[in-house]
Amino acid sequence: MDFLARATSLVGGTMVALRRVGAPKAQAVGTSPTIPDAKKQGIMTLKMPTARGWEAGHVPEAAPGLKVNAFASELEHPRWIEVLPNGDVLVAESKEQPGPPKTLFDRAAQATMRRARAIGDSANRISLWRDEDGDGVAERREVFLEGQNQPFGMALVDGTFYVGNTDGIVAFPYQDGATRLDGPGRKLVDFKPHGHWTRSLIVSPDRTKIYAGVGSLSNIGDAGMAAEEGRAAIWELDLASGKSRIFASGLRNPVGLAWEPTTEALWTVVNERDGLGDETPPDYLTSVQDGGFYGWPYCYWGKIVDDRVDQDASLVSRAIKPDFALGGHTASLGLCWMPEGTLPGFPDGMVIGQHGSWNRSTLSGYKLIFVPFQNGRPAGQPRDILSGFLSEDEKTCFGRPVGVTIGPDKKSLLMADDVGDVIWRVTGDT
Repeated sequence: MDFLARATSLVGGTMVALRRVGAPKAQAVGTSPTIPDAKKQGIMTLKMPTARGWEAGHVPEAAPGLKVNAFASELEHPRWIEVLPNGDVLVAESKEQPGPPKTLFDRAAQATMRRARAIGDSANRISLWRDEDGDGVAERREVFLEGQNQPFGMALVDGTFYVGNTDGIVAFPYQDGATRLDGPGRKLVDFKPHGHWTRSLIVSPDRTKIYAGVGSLSNIGDAGMAAEEGRAAIWELDLASGKSRIFASGLRNPVGLAWEPTTEALWTVVNERDGLGDETPPDYLTSVQDGGFYGWPYCYWGKIVDDRVDQDASLVSRAIKPDFALGGHTASLGLCWMPEGTLPGFPDGMVIGQHGSWNRSTLSGYKLIFVPFQNGRPAGQPRDILSGFLSEDEKTCFGRPVGVTIGPDKKSLLMADDVGDVIWRVTGDT
């Protein structure tokens, strides 16, 4: 470690220690969270555990009544999962690829992220996993699609396979049972790359549209709002016409997408802004209205103004308050609807993969959680499904949850772990 890196590490460690003293004791969680007043961080808190991975025999801790096993192992930074109708499991293997650091903080952040295995060379592929004997462990592995640009979201509609690359949505012809796709594909929508680079996809219930989550370039429009055009939004692609539009905006980094079946409303999990404190503002789970604006970068949790930003009063006046707070900086990424009966003891609700924080003095997230629903709305506090991804001293992480989906048997969950390089399978303990 050179002198500059040591100095950066020392400054960051000192700021974490000072802020820990005033850290909030309770997380901002639920439909009516207590959100502390903003405290601007002159030097932004930067804390992340070193990535270790899982040793033989060491697995995440499952909630009572559940068990967990490795469905697939030895991947390369698995991020997102798609289960095909024939039971094949597709996994997007990709990673953030940062540009040259521009500031001392950029350099410190990149060093920290590399230690956490969060950035670096990207595999840029989608792998296929097939559990041929039905024992909950995949025996067959194929390279389904390669040469992509940070692939993430995936969707299959009527013989066409769609990929959410960081720079747009690409379509490929697909035949049932195919284990590999070739060719460049057809580019349908262009997105600006870099920044928050993930591009999740979900198909509408009537199978006529695809929705895509596109995160912001920066924290709070740092390079100006022209650079953020088309970002911090959920896009809608009409499959028949090929036309696309922004469906909802003001969502700093909307990642996981899911449909709530009672109301057929679209829901998302959103990573909020940094630099205002451990719990300010909280990441959140929310339904998404067509044409809705959710505040970023001007305000948060409804109309709480972020005075670091040049304001737009007309947008603040129509900012929609999110439905359910998930705690500050949990980095909630994965999302899927889980019907009652999928796992024993769990009613209807949303499952959320919390990748884990970096911009807070005491770490948060690093769990797979469940939020119960009734009548189309959140109805209770979150429950852990998987935990144990983080060491007690917060210095080491064994894994980090990302994408989650219902398994092919409809009686299990599959979750991508991009530090452990594993797809975990959760079932009832019977």
